[in-house]
Amino acid sequence: MTAGAVEPDEAAVAPTRRPAVRVGAPTERRDPLSVDLDLMSTREVLSVINEGDRRVPAAVAAVLDEVAEAVDLAVAALRAGHRVHYFGAGTSGRLGVLDAAELPPTFNSPRHWFCAHLAGGPTAVWRAVEDAEDDEGRGATEAADCVHDGDLVVGLTASGRTPYVLGALAASRANGASTVLLCANPEASAASPVDVFIGLDTGPEVVAGSTRMKAGTAQKLVLNSLSTAVMVRLGRVYSNLMIDVVATNAKLRGRMLSILVEATGCSEEVARRALDEADGELRAALVSLVSGVAVTAARAALARSADQVRGALALLAT
Repeated sequence: MTAGAVEPDEAAVAPTRRPAVRVGAPTERRDPLSVDLDLMSTREVLSVINEGDRRVPAAVAAVLDEVAEAVDLAVAALRAGHRVHYFGAGTSGRLGVLDAAELPPTFNSPRHWFCAHLAGGPTAVWRAVEDAEDDEGRGATEAADCVHDGDLVVGLTASGRTPYVLGALAASRANGASTVLLCANPEASAASPVDVFIGLDTGPEVVAGSTRMKAGTAQKLVLNSLSTAVMVRLGRVYSNLMIDVVATNAKLRGRMLSILVEATGCSEEVARRALDEADGELRAALVSLVSGVAVTAARAALARSADQVRGALALLAT
């Protein structure tokens, strides 16, 4: 099914009566700045939304110490041959799917390093499966089946109390994994005994309870920061350049040349020749150009330094 498509029998499905639960989270409260939202002009609506969004960077800045702890846990897990799992529901879970999907093409990281699990399964990526988040047992079962001792599990939920996520965190702890809870509710720290609690204070949403707005934006920023910092710590960045790009299309082949030119100051022709000699391996070409050694020596230095460019250059400089 394509994104956004409606199945033929969808409209005929009768609503199911389910228990009502009041979620005591700041995101559910009403924002005084937007109480007249439906009476505003289009420009005024956009201005109020933008004003609310300005709170997001400060909310992220306030939890950087906790994010750093999560990064260190992830790096330790991956260096030991384990994995990082995202377990989430709704918008929060979809952001986890997006983050995990973007890492292999950006950093050429193994696809099993970051695994995303979404309440409701793949269908929930583009079509809301709202009741799936209430299934604590399902979250526990999914985690018990795939999370192992030494892994890191990051729970993603706006409220910090979503049953599917809490079930996954509990089962992960039982399996010996480290755990992190990322939410937009500073008051949810007691919801799950995790190793790192990241409670973003984004306040009420412009549309009360619509956590796809500020809460989602803040979680996206944290996930961007977390996974990028992990890749930096694992040596997948040299300076501020991507060095594990895989040239699968013309744009990326051009990017590889640009990265070599930027990193070494050489001409595009020299960069192209170095890449050819390195069989398209950007790391080897980079080390070869910077240190002035042959590609074979560059590869040997990389092998001795766990594929770390800085480490390889240091070896060749001695």
